[in-house]
Amino acid sequence: MSMYNYVFRRVGFMAVTLFFVTLIAFAVTNILPGDVALLILGPNATDQSLEALQTQLGLNRPLYVQYIDWVVGLLQGNMGESLRFGEPVAQLIAERLPRSMMLAVAATLIAVVLSVPLGVYAAINQNEAPDVSASMFAFVGISMPIFLWGLVFILVFAVWLNLFPTGGYVSPSEDLVGSLTRLVLPAGAMGFALTAYIMRMTRSSMLEVLSEEYINLARAKGMSQRVIVLRHALKNAIIPVITVIAFQFSYAFGGVVVLEEVFFWPGIGRLTLTAIQSRDIPLIQGCILVVALIYMFSNFAADLLYAYFDPRIRYGGDD
Repeated sequence: MSMYNYVFRRVGFMAVTLFFVTLIAFAVTNILPGDVALLILGPNATDQSLEALQTQLGLNRPLYVQYIDWVVGLLQGNMGESLRFGEPVAQLIAERLPRSMMLAVAATLIAVVLSVPLGVYAAINQNEAPDVSASMFAFVGISMPIFLWGLVFILVFAVWLNLFPTGGYVSPSEDLVGSLTRLVLPAGAMGFALTAYIMRMTRSSMLEVLSEEYINLARAKGMSQRVIVLRHALKNAIIPVITVIAFQFSYAFGGVVVLEEVFFWPGIGRLTLTAIQSRDIPLIQGCILVVALIYMFSNFAADLLYAYFDPRIRYGGDD
């Protein structure tokens, strides 16, 4: 199968997946308890005013009609208007999405910088002290949820050492240094949580490659360990790691929902929680849709990178 056919099939699969995401997002938001009109007008609202608002918002129409209207609006670039903020949903998400992206990208970069060297070092020192230490670190990292890493980082680096602020956000355009200092703790906490997964995959992949026959042949020819590891083993071992990194970026973007609340980071995570608490249906739907798109595109990018690093890969089993 050619690369063009594969990309075409993947895009089609993403379109189908996105359709089901819209169905799920619409269904979930419409089974939430509570009356939206009552939440907006308050408990003292009259039946007439509630009915008038429900008509205005279209809440008294059949669900399938509401769904079709919502999807048509999405295709036209209209995600609706927030019931809580009174602003377009697309505008609210566009304002906060770059902040969450900055946090997720920084965390993923920290994880990659830490995990790949650690995984390689553990693999070439299998069953020795570095390998055991790295494995223990990975076990602790996987066992601790992201929000707990956040609390640990606040306690150590903000409370005990007083090196960084406990939270908040400053735009890089206003104060670059202040923005970076507030980014360190949330990105570091999330990066440490992601490091464990990527390091374990790097170690496992390196061990598998280092046991291959061509690696033994390279050793027999007298090649140095550095050349064998960097030029031959790592090049092939990194292929499955790339996929894990992309998945971990998706995980990081999903993890910001909790971590942003811990560090008072005004991104799409806190926006989602606010929307859920106020039962802001259009905003909840928009946030779910955007997060799902991030997941799909990051996984799509992982597949393309997989094919780029190993052109021998054939998708779909074609020769």
